[in-house]
Amino acid sequence: MKDSHSPDRAMTTTNPATEEIVETYPLISDEEMTAALEACHAAFEEWRTKTHCERGEVLKSIGAKLRERKEEFAALMTREMGKRLSDSRDEIDLCAAICDWTAEAGPEVLADETRELQDGRKGVIAKAPIGVIYGIQPWNFPAYQAVRYAIANLMAGNGVLLKHAEICTGSGLMLRDIFEEAGLPKNLFIVMLIDHDQSDALIGHKLVRGVTMTGSAKSGSIIAAKAGEHLKKTVVELGSNDAYLVLGDADIDLAVKTCVAGRIYNNGQTCVNAKRFIVADKVYDAFVEGYVKAMDDVTLGNPTDENTDLGPMARKDLRETLHEQVQDSVAKGAKIAVGGEIPDGTGYYYPATVLTDVKPGQPAYDEELFGPVASVIRAKDDEDAMRIANDSRFGLGGGIFSRDEARATELAKAHFDTGMVFINHFNLATPEMPFGGVKDSGYGREHGGFGMTEFINAKAITLPG
Repeated sequence: MKDSHSPDRAMTTTNPATEEIVETYPLISDEEMTAALEACHAAFEEWRTKTHCERGEVLKSIGAKLRERKEEFAALMTREMGKRLSDSRDEIDLCAAICDWTAEAGPEVLADETRELQDGRKGVIAKAPIGVIYGIQPWNFPAYQAVRYAIANLMAGNGVLLKHAEICTGSGLMLRDIFEEAGLPKNLFIVMLIDHDQSDALIGHKLVRGVTMTGSAKSGSIIAAKAGEHLKKTVVELGSNDAYLVLGDADIDLAVKTCVAGRIYNNGQTCVNAKRFIVADKVYDAFVEGYVKAMDDVTLGNPTDENTDLGPMARKDLRETLHEQVQDSVAKGAKIAVGGEIPDGTGYYYPATVLTDVKPGQPAYDEELFGPVASVIRAKDDEDAMRIANDSRFGLGGGIFSRDEARATELAKAHFDTGMVFINHFNLATPEMPFGGVKDSGYGREHGGFGMTEFINAKAITLPG
């Protein structure tokens, strides 16, 4: 049994802007982990009996409590992972909006369905909760990543466990406190301070009925395989190298402005950040000229300063990995138009960077660059741009810039091999629309009502006619 009091059995959070330790948290023992799971299951047994409207009222209260504690929570997230304070505030607003929308839409999404069967019998489809859902979540959105799956599953009547990324442990614990202060029954949402070996054991426990995970494709395949050993359903939202197409008839000023915001939002550390910019030859020179200048004007600095455009990366090793990808791409023919150098001084900062002459075989073309580095790719024409966009093992999101929105919409529907497409704008997520991807970007959907039905038992009940 693991001893939670051993000095190497602890997690430490560090401020990436100052490199100072924020807090240290001891991990729990195997026995404590099992007891927490059992407590969550017991809370689920009571919660499942609540009506959809009763659950919705609690979710509304959680949304209100998130807004009430927004400044405190935002400041903690910025300390733990370095996002700009304004981005942290936006994240809390999104989380509160998810609570509100789920509370309103949930009763209809989860309502029983009746069907008249061809043989004259009557059918009822009951959408029943299944139990405890285990979520393994990353650090880049400390509140949102947990809220995204937790609120949907709480609305469905399930219990929820969270294994958060080590670097935002405090944010996970604050979220638990906010949930309970808002009236969520104790133990229905539990933050598990455990290591990877314990996590594997937890996945296999009979009381865990489903697993959801957000992270890299490599980690996702490992988690899905482990869950598959135990016949547990999974939802995995993984990485991507989202392509934004600048077609020959695009509004270049709009494309430049939007593509800068899309690349550096959340310090460039977002699965649906705009990452590859595929530009039709007709407008390539104009776009690159404007884009490089705009990225060069990005202000790198303290994430709590309102004049800062770009804060630090979340960890030193992440910055090192990104820089290696840049250097490897350059060695294979890419050119640095701006940025590309690690600055001196304290903090895990990396400048807004633009790579041109990006081609297959380079990390900038083939891999996800999880930081503020943009890959610009020249396409012969609009058709070639779409071909290049789909020439990826990933398929989470993407964008199209064109003055002909009807044509862009048709391209998105018929040809873009991604889960989400943004036309003439950049966005992350909205409560009303499904969120998720295809190919190596994962499977399953969250938001838009879809997340509420991923982990339910669609129970078919038939009656005689």
